Amino acid sequence: MNGSGIRVLNYKIINFNRKSQIANRKSQIIHGMYRKDDILNALRKVTHPEKGTDIVTLGMVGDITQTGEGISLVLIPEKSNDPFIASVRSNCVRAVKESLGPDAVISSIEVRPRIMVEKMAAPKRDVLPGVKNIIAVSSGKGGVGKSTVAVNLAVALARKGYATGLLDADIFGPSVPGMFDAGEYRPDVHSENGTDIIVPMSKYGVKILSIGFFVKGSDAVIWRGPMASSFLKQLISQGDWGELDYLIFDLPPGTSDIHLTLVQEVPVTGAIVVTTPQEVALADARKGIAMFRSESINVPVLGLVENMSYFEAPELPGRRYYIFGKEGGSRLAAESGTELLGQIPIVESICDGGDSGRPVALGDTATGTAFMNLAEMVVRQVEIRNTDLAPTRRVEVK
Repeated sequence: MNGSGIRVLNYKIINFNRKSQIANRKSQIIHGMYRKDDILNALRKVTHPEKGTDIVTLGMVGDITQTGEGISLVLIPEKSNDPFIASVRSNCVRAVKESLGPDAVISSIEVRPRIMVEKMAAPKRDVLPGVKNIIAVSSGKGGVGKSTVAVNLAVALARKGYATGLLDADIFGPSVPGMFDAGEYRPDVHSENGTDIIVPMSKYGVKILSIGFFVKGSDAVIWRGPMASSFLKQLISQGDWGELDYLIFDLPPGTSDIHLTLVQEVPVTGAIVVTTPQEVALADARKGIAMFRSESINVPVLGLVENMSYFEAPELPGRRYYIFGKEGGSRLAAESGTELLGQIPIVESICDGGDSGRPVALGDTATGTAFMNLAEMVVRQVEIRNTDLAPTRRVEVK
């Protein structure tokens, strides 16, 4: 046989061997070559860069299946937008090959969100047992007066005779202490059964807790999401809230870990979305409404508050100037099928009240009356919601 014939023969033998190896590998995988425990042990070598713990211990590994194509893996990150997920995926492929051999193939890695609605016969409330209604005040973007609305709503509810609390959940930008002239206040802490209990400040008939009570007003809070969420959990579970008709949460603007932490910790009765009439603010308010109504969150939206609705000059009573547009809140309420709870004008006294620590809802002025009317609307919507809908379920992370 000449050299050319030998080369052809060798090529055929090598090609045949490769095909046989591939066929054997597929056959072995189909017949369960790799035990699940072996795959899990391989994945234990993959460490999450931020957590410093392997992904199996973190509970990030979901379903593991095997087909003729290879191993299919489901990853369940704690956050849907985990910035390290691409690195984790590539490390999974490498770890499986290093542990199980070069023939071990991960054919697919699916990433699924971890959040799901807790399935139980009735919502179990293991925190805040004495709180009847939990109201989340939110906004799609900053600068629309969300904290001003939350503070004045809490004061107005207290003036109407309701036992009211206010938790400043805007961890990175707490405004509530300043609006109550309480920037230097430091809560008392006592121990009950080995647990530290934080005593809320009480002012104007409202029980108040904020991260602003624990840091200097000039200090920036520079925390990662998990640390901020952990602190919020402390304020919720370790706060001595007692018996309340309403506990108002002043949430951060936008949608964040804090929003998820709240709905995971407690069954929220309903949400209020604050906006201005401006289209830029309305666009973000739509996203806020969509978040609360999403299948995974499922918190009823009690309604919208349109802040900065109009300006009325004192020397020209009855003459209104629509600086940020007209009736944007009304249009969004109609579009989203929710209530317009109130329209709050741009008035200097609202700003003065927030700066001086005496909320405008304490007075009997036109703006004070506007917030009293808002409180009445919120009470009415909560009564309707509690009559017509089942109790809100907490969201569980698994």
